[in-house]
Amino acid sequence: MRTQVAIIGAGPSGLLLGQLLHKAGIANVIIERQSPDYVLGRIRAGILEQTTVDMLHEAGMGERVQAEGVVHHSIELVFSGVRHAIDVHGLTGGKVVTAYGQTEVTRDLMDARNAAGLTTVYEASQVAVHDFDSNSPRVTYQKDGQTHTLDCDFIAGCDGFHGVCRASVPEGAVTEYEKVYPFGWLGVLADVPPVSPHSIVYGNSERGFSLCSMRSLTRSRYYVQCPMDDKVEAWSDQRFWDELRSRLDPALAERIVTGPTLEKSIAPLRSFVAEPMRFGRMFLAGDAAHIVPPTGAKGLNLAASDVKYLSGALIEFYAEKSAAGIDTYSQRALARIWKAERFSWWLTSLMHKFPDTGAFGQRMQEAELEYLVNSTAASTVLAENYVGLPLDWGH
Repeated sequence: MRTQVAIIGAGPSGLLLGQLLHKAGIANVIIERQSPDYVLGRIRAGILEQTTVDMLHEAGMGERVQAEGVVHHSIELVFSGVRHAIDVHGLTGGKVVTAYGQTEVTRDLMDARNAAGLTTVYEASQVAVHDFDSNSPRVTYQKDGQTHTLDCDFIAGCDGFHGVCRASVPEGAVTEYEKVYPFGWLGVLADVPPVSPHSIVYGNSERGFSLCSMRSLTRSRYYVQCPMDDKVEAWSDQRFWDELRSRLDPALAERIVTGPTLEKSIAPLRSFVAEPMRFGRMFLAGDAAHIVPPTGAKGLNLAASDVKYLSGALIEFYAEKSAAGIDTYSQRALARIWKAERFSWWLTSLMHKFPDTGAFGQRMQEAELEYLVNSTAASTVLAENYVGLPLDWGH
């Protein structure tokens, strides 16, 4: 089998890249080691930057996010038992974020790919990338007991942090930067109305961090900071709801609607970047190249901006026979990635209780938060990073 672009990974980044390339008339095949149900079963992020929503429209996928996504004009910070609103919309000249689950984004992209009759190979095993340092890269995989070869012009590694693409780069050709945080997030999903339907609530307390988010007006996503070695089994629903309430201001705690949890899990937090993101005719995008702590809601949005740069570079290559875009892809993508990494690291450092925070550290966090909510300049810095920096910012 032959195609122009072989895409490894059928998560949002791989599917979005495939859709944008298809609309530009560029043939692509997606290879995915998991089943469609498994891909859709991943419970992930749900806050989309305006640039990501615009890309979904560009890909012809904007109808459902427009109809069902919930626009957020502000975020709220709780500290010292008091809640403060940051007018994100007003501080950024009208920009917003939209609550729309990653599962829904994935489903929309899968449906569009199926409707277009494009090839996606699910449940492929032993996936391997070859000769990406030449002009004739190829991908091999096993399916139904047979070995298959996919010849291509380019390989897009959209296969996640543990994927085969970055792991196949020669030793010494990639530099990895990583910070592992000394705590996790216990997250629950519940079919209850969100406590703040048009805002995300971040909590800083002496008991630790909390987050009140949502997937829709009837489904909520809540988190509390917990020790890394905590066990999900130790957290009954009642214990979770009690702990969440204890980390919020009294009025908000009173408003929380509780119910049985649909999903409960503990996620570690890390910051990670791999440089560069191009190796000959193979490119990395999304979690294959970078991870951010979820505090800033940047993971899916960074993957989308990678795809924007990469799709544009490949479209330019085929339409204009120019390699300028692919030659600068890594540099452009990493410029935005590091700014999002900085923002996610800063917000994580500001809102969480670290092992060495102590009483002094807690008061320092509270002093910085006081400054943040009372300074228009500081609030604007938070707001413009939260809605997402422009794709061409700093280039």
